[in-house]
Amino acid sequence: MAVLFVRVRRGSSLLRGTMEPMTEAEHTKPELPENVRVRFCPSPTGIPHVGMVRTALFNWAEARHTKGTFVFRIEDTDAQRDSEESYNQIIEALNWLGVDWDEGINVGGPDGPYRQSERGDIYKDVAAKLLEAGYAYESFSTPEEIEARNVAAGRPKAFGYDGYDRNLTEEQKAAFRAEGRKPALRIRMPDEDVAFDDLIRGRIEFKAGSVPDYVIVRPNGDPLYTLTNPVDDAMMRINVVLRGEDLLSSTPRQIVLYRYLIELGVAKEMPLFGHMPYVMGQGNKKLSKRDPESNLFLHRDNGFIREGLLNYLALLGWSIAPDRDVFSMDEMIEKFDVRDVKANPARFDIDKAISINAEHIRMLEPQDFLNRAVPYLKRDGVVSADSWDALTDREREILTAAAPLVQPRVRLLSEVAGMVGSLLSEEGYIEPAADAKKQLKESAPEVLDKAIAALEGVAEDDWKTDNLHETLNKALVEEGGYKPRLAFGPVRVAMSGRRVSPPLFESMEIVGKDVSMARLKGLREHL
Repeated sequence: MAVLFVRVRRGSSLLRGTMEPMTEAEHTKPELPENVRVRFCPSPTGIPHVGMVRTALFNWAEARHTKGTFVFRIEDTDAQRDSEESYNQIIEALNWLGVDWDEGINVGGPDGPYRQSERGDIYKDVAAKLLEAGYAYESFSTPEEIEARNVAAGRPKAFGYDGYDRNLTEEQKAAFRAEGRKPALRIRMPDEDVAFDDLIRGRIEFKAGSVPDYVIVRPNGDPLYTLTNPVDDAMMRINVVLRGEDLLSSTPRQIVLYRYLIELGVAKEMPLFGHMPYVMGQGNKKLSKRDPESNLFLHRDNGFIREGLLNYLALLGWSIAPDRDVFSMDEMIEKFDVRDVKANPARFDIDKAISINAEHIRMLEPQDFLNRAVPYLKRDGVVSADSWDALTDREREILTAAAPLVQPRVRLLSEVAGMVGSLLSEEGYIEPAADAKKQLKESAPEVLDKAIAALEGVAEDDWKTDNLHETLNKALVEEGGYKPRLAFGPVRVAMSGRRVSPPLFESMEIVGKDVSMARLKGLREHL
C-alpha cells in the first residue's frame, strides 16, 4: 500500500478511516509492492513521440526488473482528438521497439476491455456510486457564471471553480433543470492538506484549498480523464503509477478519488506514484510533440535501430552507472529501479543519441546489420528489393563483402546507401558530390594518369586489396612523390564520387578491375 498522508479534520466524514503521517525515520521513497503492476495508457492523438516512448520504456523496465505485470491500455474517450491511425501507430511503435506487454491491447486479460471508448458503462456506474455516496455532487454553474462570481468577489477571473454548487438544495437543482440545464459531476475535495511520497521526487505536499472541486463527468454525460484514468487503474489493480511530471498537479485529485474508490469497494489499495522528469529540447524548452526530435518514426526513418534509440531514451533521467552510457535492454532490466530516476529535467541531445546508435550498430552481427539495412537501401534506390532474400545474387555478394567495411563507419542505417551505392553500381563514371570536388587539387589529373598507368598492368587475378595498395603506393607516393592525401584522394573520388567512402582498396577489389578502371578514366576525362 502506498504511503498516503492526509491531515483529517476532527469530525470530517469526507475521508473515512485513519491514515498516519510518515515519521522522520521512514524513508521518503517507499518500498515497491511485492507484485508490481504498472501500465502504459497513451491517448491516440498523434504520431508517437519520444516522451511517450520513454514513459512506456520505464514502465516496461520496472515490470521486467521486478518480474511484475505490464498492462497496455488506450485512453480514447476524446472523440475529437483521438484517431484510429494514431492508435495503430502506437502499437506499431511498441512492436518495432520490442516493448511487449502482459495484459491489454491485442493480448487480452482479466480486466478488459482495454480501450476506454469501450468502457462507458463502467464509468457511468462508478460515477453514480460516487454521487450517491456524496463524494461527488451535481454542478450547474457555467464557465461564465464562475468567472463572474470570481470578479465579484475580487478574485482573478480565471481563478477557477469556487464551490458554489456544493450545497445546492433539491429545489435549487430542480430550478436549474427547469431552465434546461444539465449538471456536470464534480468531486468534493476535502479541506485538508494532501501529501504523498513520490518514488522519484520524495515527499510532495499540496495545501488545503489549492485543488478545487473538479469535474469528472461533463453535462452531456461524457466521462473525463479525471475519472476514467483512476477508475481503470483501480479496476486493473495497478499499484505503481509511473508517468510524466506534467501530470503531477493532478495527483492530489487522484489520491482523494482513490480513497473514495476504496471506500466504495472499487479499488483495493492506493497505488504508488512516480513522476518522471520533463524531456527538454532546443532552447531550454520542454520538448514538444511538434519538434522534429520528438517524432519517433522520424528517428526510425533516419536510421536509428531500436537498441540504440531505447538505450538513449533510457538515459533521459536514468543511468546504469556513472561512467557508462551504452548498454543492452537486458542489462537495463537487470539494473533498473524507478527510484533511481533523477527528478531534474533531461535534455534530448540528438548528437549523443546518434553516437550511441552507432555503438549499437557496430555490435550487430554482420548479417543482422545487412538485414536491417536493406529496406533503407531499397528506399534510397540502390538495391532491387526491400528484403535480403529477395535481392539478386550479385547484390548479396557485394553487400556481404562490404559489410565489414561499412558497419564500423556508419552511425545510422540511412548512411549505408551512401557508402555502398558506388559498390553496387556498374556505372563507369560517378559524378562527384560537391564536397568531393572541392577535395580535388591541381595535381588530380596527373595523379589519375599515373594511377591508370600503374593499374593497367595488374592482372584480374591479382586485383586484390593488398596488391592494389602496394601498386598505387609505389606509383604515387614512392615514385610520384605525392603525399598520401593527394595521392589517394582523386582515386577515392573516382571510385565513389564521395569525400568519405568505404576503405579504398577493398572497394576496388569488390567492384573489380573493369569498373575500377572505367571510373578512374571517367573522372580523368571530366577534369
